[in-house]
Amino acid sequence: MSDLRVGLSREQSFTVTHELTAAAMFEVLPLEVANMPEVWSTPDMIAKMEAVAAAVAAPFLPEGQITVGSRNEVRHLAATPVGMAVRVKATLSALAGRKLTFAVEAHDEKEKVGDGVHIRYIVDHADFHRRLREKAGS
Repeated sequence: MSDLRVGLSREQSFTVTHELTAAAMFEVLPLEVANMPEVWSTPDMIAKMEAVAAAVAAPFLPEGQITVGSRNEVRHLAATPVGMAVRVKATLSALAGRKLTFAVEAHDEKEKVGDGVHIRYIVDHADFHRRLREKAGS
């Protein structure tokens, strides 16, 4: 983990499909919310920010260690239509023991559409899954 350092970053591109839209998200929820727009959903934007941040840290973790998401403070600034490409970037901005803080941002083909802070923690993979099994009662 000694090579994990502030300033490391990664950028990943995605294409917005119907399945990633607010409209699709509300189609599968048992809620009575009509006419949601067919634009990139905030939950999917945040999920991709988390995934890209995890990918920044993953190559530097010792065997048996993973990162888990803990906190998001994200602004969704503009709508992105289906078919448009988006780029999500995560940059490690602070490292304090097991706590990793990332600056995250998203751009579509026209403008910045999101930004914020994402926090992850380094945990032991086996311990995490042991606690999860105990919680599930198995």
